[in-house]
Order: sequence, then structure tokens, then C-alpha cells
Amino acid sequence: MKQKRKKSNKAESGEKKEPGTLPNPTNELELSQRVRLCASVGEEVVQLDELEKLLKNKRTRPIAYDGFEPSGRMHIAQGILKAINVNKLTKSGVDFVFWVADWFALLNNKMDGDLNKIQTVGKYLIEVWKAAGMDMTHVYFKWCSDEINEHANEYWLRVMDISKHFNITRTKRCCTILGRTESDDMPTAHLMYACMQCADIFFLKADICQLGMDQRKVNMLAREYATKQKLRSPIVISHHMLMGLKEGQEKMSKSDPDSAIFMEDEAHDVNKKIKQAFCPPKEIANNPCLDYVKHIVFGKLEQFVVKRKPEHGGDLIYTSYEQLEKDYAEGNLHPGDLKPSLAEAINSFLEPVRSHFKNDKYAKQLLDQVKKYRVTK
Repeated sequence: MKQKRKKSNKAESGEKKEPGTLPNPTNELELSQRVRLCASVGEEVVQLDELEKLLKNKRTRPIAYDGFEPSGRMHIAQGILKAINVNKLTKSGVDFVFWVADWFALLNNKMDGDLNKIQTVGKYLIEVWKAAGMDMTHVYFKWCSDEINEHANEYWLRVMDISKHFNITRTKRCCTILGRTESDDMPTAHLMYACMQCADIFFLKADICQLGMDQRKVNMLAREYATKQKLRSPIVISHHMLMGLKEGQEKMSKSDPDSAIFMEDEAHDVNKKIKQAFCPPKEIANNPCLDYVKHIVFGKLEQFVVKRKPEHGGDLIYTSYEQLEKDYAEGNLHPGDLKPSLAEAINSFLEPVRSHFKNDKYAKQLLDQVKKYRVTK
């Protein structure tokens, strides 16, 4: 489908110096603190010793990247959790690049393949992060369509070289990164997508791939490619995938509104969703409410208060997730007490975002447009 070319999105993303140009701030924190802070973002780090060498030896600020497809409303895993992780990385002396993957969304048929809609969603997502507490000082937004058009020769030569080094079977294994199942009748575009995502890492000169565990396969493909071509391998820091709220959901789904809390959800929506969330008493494994407490609440707060009536023992004050988990497993903390306090905490994190989208004219217009679009998987 032919798409009308729009003006560059760069001005709206905010111009600043290129990432990785400022000196590596080796004197601000001890090396061990920087490594620990970076590594805390990941459920898995490949490899920790490489991360330490990078933070110690690179002359300029290392570059971490994450790519996102603009594909609908943003849930708190993308919003709050991402802001928490980005702030940790930038505090440790890393520049963070968001690759606004509008062309990738087109390949994946998001927003019914309408590039204008996709780019509107991309602008909306940027506004969410601005309001969600993300420190933007060392954060950069690069639009795929703009950057590839400006550096087409460099980009497409890299994509072609990657495609020459891996057979179809190997590349197909990476196609689950699109949120699709691996199958023989997948569109050729999905194979192209995997090669392009691998190329992004080298095109952006990323030292660190900081994506979710669901993107691990293509990041490991990039390390394999780097070895073949005798290039420096990117470090892979894969963050945790926040569970969906319903029983058995490994991650949130935008196509199932009750499985996720969205960044502009009203307080009553959050209260309702948390109240209905799967949260079996005394069970720790596969419990989404505990997952939210661990990764969202304690990612933002040093202390979490579970409010209880005096006749039920009074308030419980937790300074670590481990304390709370122990009480929950032993039955000292009931879901009926945990859920209202969890909802209250999440609402407090979302209030600045709600306020931004109600009071900022530009942000409100973007949200109104995005709500009209059909969300695609």
C-alpha cells in the first residue's frame, strides 16, 4: 500500500546532541554501583562481565536502545515499568535511544497498515513517557522512517548482509518477536522484520539491547552476527514481562482491555481491574498482583503500606517485596487487603499522566485520536 510521505518527526521528538557523544561519567558513581543499577533492569543479562568492561572503558556514554511499535494505547508495563528501567540506566551513565518503529508497525500490519495512524500513536506514546516520570535528559527518540530514509545506503546494506548470513529456518525462529506464532505460512515481511530489527542494533550503534524477554531471540541473533563479522557484540539486558491480570496470562494484551491497566485509565477502571484480578491466597507463583507489587510498586516506592481496619490488625508497612511475599505466602496478608492498596498505589503513579492528557491540548488531541483506532495484535 502506497503511503503519503509526511514531514520529519524529529522536531516533535525534540532535537539535542546525538547519543553517545558526551563523556562517560565515570566519577559520578562507583563502577560496582553502575553495574548493579544497569543489571537490576534485567531478568537476564548477557553478559555481565561485558557490561562491566563497557561501563569502565568506553570514553563516551554507552548507548542502550529499545524499539517500540506504535500499535495502540500504552499499558503500565510499557509506561511505568519502562520509565523505571530507563531512569536506572540513565542514572548509571547510559544514553537511552527509543527507536520509534513506525515502518516495523507497517510491516506487522498494525493500525491496518495506515502509516499516518501509526505515527500518531508514536507521538502519543512519547507524551505518555514525558508525563510518567521518565527523566528525559539522556533519552533520545529516533523515528525509523526518518533515519532510514536519511541513511538508506548504510541501513539496507546491513539488512542485506544479515540476511545473507542466516538461513530461513534460523531467521524464522526470531519471528515470535512480532507477537506472532512461528509457522510456514507467515508473510515474507516477517522474515524481513527480523533482519531489520537485527540491523537496527548496529545502525544505532547500540552497546546495550534493553528490550523485553520476548525479544531475546533476535538480540541473540545480533550477537551471533557480530561474532561472524568480527564486530563488537551488543550486551543484552532483557527486562521482565509483566503478567496479564487474568489467570494464566503470561503478559498483558492490548486486545483484551481487562488484562491490562492502561496509562490513561481512570481511577475507577484501575480499581475494578485490580479487584477482578487473579490473586489466589497464599500462592506466589503466577500471581499478577504480586508481580505488580514487585516490579511496579517497589520499583517506584521504598515503602508500601497495606491499609487494614484496626479489627483486622491495622496497617502493614513493607520496606521490601520479600517481606510482603513472606507474609502473603504464610497467609498473614489477604488478597482482600492487598488489592485496594495496590490499586491506590497504581492510581497515584497514573495521576500525573491523567492530568497531562486532560490539561495539555496537544496530548489530549493525540489520545482522542488513538482511542478511535482499532487496536491490532
